[in-house]
Amino acid sequence: MKTVCIRYFAAFRDAAGVSEETVNSNATTLSALFRERAGAHTALHEETAAKVALNDVLADWSDTFENGDEVLFFPPVAGG
Repeated sequence: MKTVCIRYFAAFRDAAGVSEETVNSNATTLSALFRERAGAHTALHEETAAKVALNDVLADWSDTFENGDEVLFFPPVAGG
């Protein structure tokens, strides 16, 4: 089990009801971690255009993470 700090931005922050949280996880990828958190925060829904960062560097959803890492979830952004 790994302990990670998760930070949510914009609509994901609203859906999770918190801007950040420290969690224990058995997930092995960032995608699995997001799905795990969506199970804990039922208003949090996966978006195909969403972005994820690991320790302040954009990452792929299939990347793994380590104990003590910081994971950032960004919803899709629209605008002009």
